[in-house]
Amino acid sequence: MSRREDILLLQDMLEHARLVRDAASTRSRVDLESDRMFRAACERFIEIVGEAASKVGDDFKSAHPDIPWRRIVGTRNILVHGYAQIDLDILWDIIEIDLPELIEQLELELDE
Repeated sequence: MSRREDILLLQDMLEHARLVRDAASTRSRVDLESDRMFRAACERFIEIVGEAASKVGDDFKSAHPDIPWRRIVGTRNILVHGYAQIDLDILWDIIEIDLPELIEQLELELDE
């Protein structure tokens, strides 16, 4: 994997993390239950973040251990394969806590 390919994947991760953040900015945890389209959009965008993360090269991941690569990819796997058992409280915590931190990390990396 080239540095250029890794950068493109990071940009994709950042774009989709921001989409979730923006979609949730005027929403609440209750909306995940009451608005199926909102929930589906959040799940799908988070899946894409995880899919892109899974393709980032091992050398880049090793050089950036501050980014929780395994958790990101693991979340993607749960959303894809365990979709019927998604804990909406955990999903909301990802949206409210984890994604803003990830966005900040990705922005810092891409600014370098």
